[in-house]
Amino acid sequence: MTASAPPRASDRRTAREGTPRAPRRPGRAGATIVLLLVAALLAPVSLAGVWARDQLTDTGRYVTAVAPLARDHTIQNAIVDDVTDGVMDHVRLDGLLSAIPRPQRPALRERFTRGIREFVDKQVRQVVTGPSFPAVWRQVHRTAHRTLDATLGASGDAPVRLDVAPIIERVKHQLSANGLGIDIARRVPHTGTEIVLLPAADVPRARAAYQAVRATARLAPPAAALCLAAGLLFARRRRRALTAAALLCAAATALLTVALVPVRSQALDALPHAVPRPAAAAYTDALTASLHTGTTGLVCGALVTAALAAGSGPVVRAVRGVLRKPHGG
Repeated sequence: MTASAPPRASDRRTAREGTPRAPRRPGRAGATIVLLLVAALLAPVSLAGVWARDQLTDTGRYVTAVAPLARDHTIQNAIVDDVTDGVMDHVRLDGLLSAIPRPQRPALRERFTRGIREFVDKQVRQVVTGPSFPAVWRQVHRTAHRTLDATLGASGDAPVRLDVAPIIERVKHQLSANGLGIDIARRVPHTGTEIVLLPAADVPRARAAYQAVRATARLAPPAAALCLAAGLLFARRRRRALTAAALLCAAATALLTVALVPVRSQALDALPHAVPRPAAAAYTDALTASLHTGTTGLVCGALVTAALAAGSGPVVRAVRGVLRKPHGG
């Protein structure tokens, strides 16, 4: 009995060439590309939507984000200037200058005003830089955020105000503790210590953006996950598809990070001139710190996923080769 000869390479090649291949489906390939592209684009959109929703609706997260600003020098200087201006609006020197000859009054008024302002500025600065101010800062922003969330989530066009009464009360107490400031503290009223954050005319537009952010945060993440799963399911070579999707996600997220720079600049330029730009920049950076952390993490995660998916091909082929290699008996 003769042993059958092993098949030659030419015979194996002929057999492969004679085996009919599955026809390519352009529609399937196109659907895969579209689904993976949509998933990659929705990933940074989902991240931005979740960040915006958290900042708008989660008071705890918002207060945690702005709490360090209580020790920021640009913020402290802006608060000192604003509170000092508010106190000086209630300082009246007419009675003090009534006994001064009229020609001398303008010069004395300017001198007295400058001296009183320096005194008030010093007292306010002691409050703002004191150990108890961070707690007051958190209280003020917690109240303001709850008011903003309630206003945007309800109907009506009531403006959103920042009530700085706790800060004013601390300043009045500081002035009263100094004999020179007792009369000034009495003149500052208990009301009228609010700053308009969102005028009534801007509330409808802000409410529409608020609803859009909530919808994006609710719908974009599951949509991205479904598109990615469907794209990988339709793909003929899933490992390559996952690599491409991860690289696309990293590129889209990097573009979002780059786009945040001009958006930040335009937002600061659109603020009224009365708002100090350094303080507004510090406030903006504090709010967007978690977004930048999220985009960095997403880019790194996507690149690691792409590297693992691309590198797993040679490893899988090597393992298969070892398993298929005949062992000597």
